[in-house]
Amino acid sequence: MASHISAARAAAAQRLSEAVTTELHALSMPTAEFVVRVAPQSGTDFFAHGRDAVEMLMRPHPGGDPKPVTKTASGGELSRVMLAIEVVIASTDTVPTLVFDEVDAGVGGASAIEIGRRLAILAKSAQVIVVTHLPQVAAFATNHLRIIKDTSGAITESTIMRLDGDERVEEMARLLSGTPDSDNARAHAAEMLNSANQWRGENG
Repeated sequence: MASHISAARAAAAQRLSEAVTTELHALSMPTAEFVVRVAPQSGTDFFAHGRDAVEMLMRPHPGGDPKPVTKTASGGELSRVMLAIEVVIASTDTVPTLVFDEVDAGVGGASAIEIGRRLAILAKSAQVIVVTHLPQVAAFATNHLRIIKDTSGAITESTIMRLDGDERVEEMARLLSGTPDSDNARAHAAEMLNSANQWRGENG
């Protein structure tokens, strides 16, 4: 029985490795390779779930040896690896809430849009909470919250405000250009929101 489980696990590991690697390339990690290593243990001392030791590794650049994801990925890269895995296994995962912080660190433009789209896909089957400073990602949110920090008093206070309509366009414009009252920035923000809404409608 253990040998059958081990063989099935090795086959699944190969499929998962390839699928997650493909996702990482789309998430602005074009040279990364995700590797699930399944190593059968010798002897008769098996683990509770079989005889295999399973590791999730990543090779950031060609030519290097794959290393444990937690040791080779930065905070933002680790979030993207998690996002890629969740997208691949979304149909079988039962986690009710996912939190991503700085998942878009170091990216922008088309890559940020791809991150936003994948987060929107995950949001179909789970609650997804994202901390972002990129309008390309924020545009795909169904609920947009702004956190405001007030340091004017003796105690620092944070307030959370839900944004709708013009407030959301204004915040998106601020994220785009730093000037929420700029006509060009507001027009770009509105276009970005419309594009995200259209994509969600076509892929919902």
